[in-house]
Amino acid sequence: MLKEFILPDIGEGIVECEVIEWKVREGDLIEEDQIVVDVSTDKAIVEIPSMYHGRVSKLHYAEGDIAKVHSPLFAIEIETQERLDPVSHATATPAAEAGLPEGGAADTHADANAVASSNTDISANGKVLTTPAVRKMAREHQLDLTAIAGTGKQGRVLKEDILNFLAVDQTPASDSIQMADANHTDRERTEGDHTEGDRTEGDRTEAIKGVRKIMAERMTESVATIPHFTFVDELDVTELVALRHELNKLHGNESLKITLMPLFIKALSLALKAFPIINSRANADFTELTYLASHNIGMAVDGANGLLVPNIKGVQQRSILDIATRVSQLTEAARSGKIDPADLKGGTVTISNIGAIGGTVATPIINKPEVAIVALGKIQQLPRFDAQGNVATRNIMTISWSGDHRVIDGGTIARFNNCWKGYLEQPSTMLAAMI
Repeated sequence: MLKEFILPDIGEGIVECEVIEWKVREGDLIEEDQIVVDVSTDKAIVEIPSMYHGRVSKLHYAEGDIAKVHSPLFAIEIETQERLDPVSHATATPAAEAGLPEGGAADTHADANAVASSNTDISANGKVLTTPAVRKMAREHQLDLTAIAGTGKQGRVLKEDILNFLAVDQTPASDSIQMADANHTDRERTEGDHTEGDRTEGDRTEAIKGVRKIMAERMTESVATIPHFTFVDELDVTELVALRHELNKLHGNESLKITLMPLFIKALSLALKAFPIINSRANADFTELTYLASHNIGMAVDGANGLLVPNIKGVQQRSILDIATRVSQLTEAARSGKIDPADLKGGTVTISNIGAIGGTVATPIINKPEVAIVALGKIQQLPRFDAQGNVATRNIMTISWSGDHRVIDGGTIARFNNCWKGYLEQPSTMLAAMI
C-alpha cells in the first residue's frame, strides 16, 4: 500500500523548512522510527523519523528545497506481507556499512570531520549544514560556504561566521578576495573616487523572518491580548549558592555541572503545588481555566539561531539531579540549534535568566498561553543587616515576575513568590518538602 508521509508540525509557528540531508534513497527499505531526513528551520535542525515500515517510493524534495509543513514529504510503500530483508537493508544504509548507528547524523558528521581536515560540517554530498537564513546571506555576498570555518556545533556555519569572514576578507592585504568584494570595489569606482578615510559603511536592510519574525508575532500577540503586571522582589541566595557548591562536590562530574537553575526549577514546582493557578491556562475566548497537572517548566536559552524556550516535562516527579541532567541536555541542544520540537512545546511556566548576561531587573513578556514568567537577575554581593543588626555580605538576586492580570492578582503573585522565595532562601525546607 502506497502512503504519503506528511511533514508534521514542528512547532514554534514554523510553516516551512529546508531539506538539509536525506538519510535514505528511493527504493531503500526503512524501519519504523528510522531517521529519514534532516530539515532545518531558522531555529533548529530537526531529524524527521518514519512512522512506517516499508520501502521508500518517492522523495518529493531535493536537498536544498523548501518543504511546506502539512504537505507530502516522501512516499512509502508499506510492507504488509513480508518482513524487511536484513541484507538489502544493510546494503541500502550507508551508516550500517560503515559500522555506525543508523539515523545518527551527528555521529556520522563528527567521524567524518575527525578524518577530514575540513573546517565545516559537510554532509556526504558536500552540502554544508546551516540554516536557510545563513545560506541566503552567503548567496547575497556570493560566498562559498565550504570556504568558511564554522564555529557552531560540529563546525556548523553560523551568521556570525559569515560576518566575521566578510570583515576579514574585506582587508586590502587579503590574498583571497571573493568575487563579491571585487564587484563591490568596481561599484565604488564607478560611483566616484574616494579615499580610505572617506569610506563609510552604508545602511543594510534584511528581511525579518525566522526566529525574529516568530518572536515578533508571538510577543505582539501576547502584549496585545494579555494585561501584564510586574512584581519585583529580592532573594538572598547565599545558602542556595552553598548548596549548589556541595551538590557539585558530591554529584558533579565532567559531563554534569550543576548550576542554580535546577534548584530554581525544583523550588518553583514545589510552590506550584501550593498555588496551582500559576500553572493554569485559559481557553481562546477566556471562558474556561484549566489547571494543568504537569509542571512543564521552561527556561529561555540564547541559542545559536535565536532565543529558544525548551521546557522540562513533569518537574514535580523529578529529582534535582534528574532536573540538572535535563537542563544540561536541553541547554546544549538549544545552543547547537538541533533540538527535538517536542521539547519546545507544552510549557506551563517560564524562567528567563537575564542575569547570566548581566542584567539585574527586567519586565519579561508572558509566553502565551502561559499566565506567568519570571526573570532572574544577576547575583550581586551586597551589604545586608543580619538578625543581630550587624552588616554582612550576602548574595542578592533581584527577580521580576510578570503575570496575566485576568488570571492572577497582585496578592496571589506576592504570596506565591513568598512561598518560592522561602524554599530558595532556606533550601533545607525544599529538601524536606521533597521527602
